[in-house]
Amino acid sequence: MSGPVAVLIGPPGSGKTTVARELAQRLGVTARDTDADVEAAAGRRIADIFVDEGEPAFRELERRAVEAALADHDGVLALGGGAVLDPRTEASLEGRRVVFLDVTIADAARRIGFNRERPLLLGNPRAQWTQLMTARRPVYERIATVRVETDGRTPAEVAEAVLAELRDLAPDPR
Repeated sequence: MSGPVAVLIGPPGSGKTTVARELAQRLGVTARDTDADVEAAAGRRIADIFVDEGEPAFRELERRAVEAALADHDGVLALGGGAVLDPRTEASLEGRRVVFLDVTIADAARRIGFNRERPLLLGNPRAQWTQLMTARRPVYERIATVRVETDGRTPAEVAEAVLAELRDLAPDPR
């Protein structure tokens, strides 16, 4: 199977983008983030896409970005927190090395501050994040090959933990 050596999934504030860079550096590959791909393709920020076109339009752009990255990126791939909710994306992740970066609300809040750049966390960000995790956790757990807790760890420590988990798996099928 071609594609990424590892795919990172998890909620906002779990550190997917930062850990992807750390992990890619250790593996000698490149990191890619599908949220950045969506913004580059659309020529604007995700928050603006949500406001101007709505979540369904964003999710379609996201789905296309994920499919493209799974097809042509051979490094570490970080997916947007909600990307795994699309059944086509979930199916595309089957058989891949998928790492669920798990985080509690306390650490997520400290990392991202629940700012307005997170359109799904508008209003009461803590309540919104908790609702997101209640809905998404079963999906993250079902899709993940491995789960790594990120609370209280630096991105470098999380990357090392991910590496240790990946070493314990069967060799990458490539």
